[in-house]
Amino acid sequence: MTKILSKADILECHDMRFETVPVPEWGGSVRIRTLSGAERDAFEATLMKVVDGKRVPDMDNLRAKLLAATVVDEEDKQIFGVQDLVALGRKSAIAIDRIFGVAQRINGMAPDAVEDAIKNSTPGPSDGSISA
Repeated sequence: MTKILSKADILECHDMRFETVPVPEWGGSVRIRTLSGAERDAFEATLMKVVDGKRVPDMDNLRAKLLAATVVDEEDKQIFGVQDLVALGRKSAIAIDRIFGVAQRINGMAPDAVEDAIKNSTPGPSDGSISA
């Protein structure tokens, strides 16, 4: 029989996963961790911007954004911030893609999940209005 979890069971469990990714291009490895639900929502919010009053996809530095959200030090602290996105985006695409792939996988993001998140957040031809 499967145990039905209580509120305490859920809130007290340690469910964050980590994975170390070798990055020989940078001379070492980085530590990737799963995002919390709130962090994932915040990441997905960075994939949209408002232009002329309309929400449009913002794919600028997409990989750097996910790396900044998931690369942590040994104390589980993010090592990159928003101010680092441009510089991080200038690093080797091979290294970034390797880390990005691991970050996607351990966070349950299918390769097309980012595009799906954008598509699902973009208003349709009716400009987002729900009235007829």
